[in-house]
Amino acid sequence: MTDTTTLDLRPQARIVARLAAGVPDDRLAAPTPCPGYAVSGLLSHVAGLAVAFRDAARKDLGPTTDTAPEAATVPGLPADWREQLPRVLDELAEAWTDPAAWTGMTRAGGVDLPGDIAGAVVADELVIHGWDLARATDQEYAPDPAALRAAHAFLQAAAEDEAGRGDIFGPVVPVPDDAPLLDRVVGLSGRDPGWTPPASP
Repeated sequence: MTDTTTLDLRPQARIVARLAAGVPDDRLAAPTPCPGYAVSGLLSHVAGLAVAFRDAARKDLGPTTDTAPEAATVPGLPADWREQLPRVLDELAEAWTDPAAWTGMTRAGGVDLPGDIAGAVVADELVIHGWDLARATDQEYAPDPAALRAAHAFLQAAAEDEAGRGDIFGPVVPVPDDAPLLDRVVGLSGRDPGWTPPASP
């Protein structure tokens, strides 16, 4: 896996925050490429994972790091989400600027894992859910190159370890080797890079 111990997550966190800011209220109920999530649920999921992995970076283990990330456990989107989400994304990224976050063991989603792997998971989550949001709301998307490379390394390793892949990702969607890196990353996550919102009835 690519060395992520010097990865700065702040650029990608800011990109996701900008995408969230660009979500119109009338698209909150729209479907996304993330199975089981409408836009509102995805935004709530991103806020929850930001808090969980912020605390994982700080080794502040407790309820926020013990809750599994299934869609059924995601709370409703709070009324102040437009103020809350960019704040927790910023706190997440800042927490991972501490070198200690990348060392030792931590926990997120109720799973104990090494700090450097947790950091790679954060990069993957921010890259993939940024793509989900952009596709669901018709926004342009260019992820941070360093975060994209880290997500690719993480997902490639997961794809090569079928037992370790578990139920976290869907089946890999084949993508040509010469496709853009973002498309290959999306395919490795179990999504179709060609996904578009379904036509309105």
